[in-house]
Amino acid sequence: MSIGLECEIVNREAYSHSVERLRKAGVKLPKISQLADPVAAREEIEAQVRGADPDAPDARNLFRVHWHNGVDRKTLDDVPGHVVLPSELTGVEAKIVVAVGNRFPMVRAHKVLAAYGCLVPRLISGQFDPTHHRAVWPSTGNYCRGGVAISRILDCRSVAVLPEGMSRERFLWLEDWVTDPADIVRTYGTESNVKEIYDACNQMAESEENVILNQFNEFGNYIVHRAVTGPALERIFNAVNTDGKLKARAFVSASGSGGTLAAGDYLKQRLGAKICAVEALECPTLLYNGYGEHNIQGIGDKHVPYIHNVLNTDYVIGVSDKASDALNLVFNTTVGRSALCKRTGLGQETLGALADLGLSSIANVLGAIKMAKYMGLGANDVVLSVATDGAEMYGTELNKAQASTFGGTFDELAAAEAYGRYMLGTVTDHTHEQSLRDRERVFNLGYYTWVEQQGAELAAFDARRDPSFWDNLMDVVPAWDRMIDDFNKAAS
Repeated sequence: MSIGLECEIVNREAYSHSVERLRKAGVKLPKISQLADPVAAREEIEAQVRGADPDAPDARNLFRVHWHNGVDRKTLDDVPGHVVLPSELTGVEAKIVVAVGNRFPMVRAHKVLAAYGCLVPRLISGQFDPTHHRAVWPSTGNYCRGGVAISRILDCRSVAVLPEGMSRERFLWLEDWVTDPADIVRTYGTESNVKEIYDACNQMAESEENVILNQFNEFGNYIVHRAVTGPALERIFNAVNTDGKLKARAFVSASGSGGTLAAGDYLKQRLGAKICAVEALECPTLLYNGYGEHNIQGIGDKHVPYIHNVLNTDYVIGVSDKASDALNLVFNTTVGRSALCKRTGLGQETLGALADLGLSSIANVLGAIKMAKYMGLGANDVVLSVATDGAEMYGTELNKAQASTFGGTFDELAAAEAYGRYMLGTVTDHTHEQSLRDRERVFNLGYYTWVEQQGAELAAFDARRDPSFWDNLMDVVPAWDRMIDDFNKAAS
């Protein structure tokens, strides 16, 4: 099972093909260190992106694959974009601080960063030959969009694999970006049907021209989030902590592929923050070894991702998709915001920032509120989280939720009831503090997916028990940066 950790050129012919193709296209690759701290590399980054439309298939947008894009998605901000949710909204004294992912280029979601971290190491090591290979991106939506975007601007063939029941907005975007409609593979089911995605990829892997870039077991996903997202969140915390009195108590993120949770490993090491994994209550795999279907789009489930460092995860929190669906209506409709304005007294500028929260982002916020209540946090405490994407990906989901949950009518009374029930009424149920035995149980559960079903070697699977395994992964970052430098020189 290839996991993309090579730090040297393994195929000179494929490498030469990549160099030649990117030379002809005039493409330059940013280093991971530049994406981690674009402000330090401001001069080069601003020169690279000058004149590039952030929504266009323009290779200059590679230098925007970071958290520091301004609200216009063209400029570079000193502090990554974020929202500090006021206690009038959340009902807790602790500060809920959310990094916003819809400022990323092309896909308006932070998964484009994961896609870069998975494909580029294979290009610069000669594992991926753009004249021969096709990049296969298994996903529940945003990662495959990020993969298609990165592939297209690097002139690589690609295919998106995702469940047929995902939001219409995802498919509309893909239809605009793929070069062939056949490059969108719709698998059975919805958010919870990850195995069906794996099955489709295993079938495609029978052809040696297909390279499966599975976000759930590609360590480039983990590495790039620990290297880039972690420091971005630390920078946000430092900006919020103006008087030095605040404490970063927790980092909360949906389990998903396990990539974003790598930022928690960084934040625990740097700030002492606890790591809290959120999952859908309707499919509580980590919580209860459970199963089911849900609509918190973008988080995946029914298995334990290979790149999730579960032995370092302190809490698991269950959030219902009924809550995220209902609050999507409250946050992103005129009637919903009107009810919020009357109830909280918050202005439209503050309420307008709620459009930065997509379905999984709302789930993260609810998880953060649960965490604050469970830990008894106060005004000097901060819970950090991320908004993977914004509301623009879920416009069609509003009508579905209105019909299924509110009988087709969503007025101010319904909005007030939804806000009271699902946000102010959030309690600490389905919040589990992980003991050592709990963590081992979750780790062992991954055996059935990765060793029995997907063919991982048992020794490699078990090696992930050692904390030093995860820390040592980060040694590849300076090695990859040197390889990117060498590649850029060869392609110039």
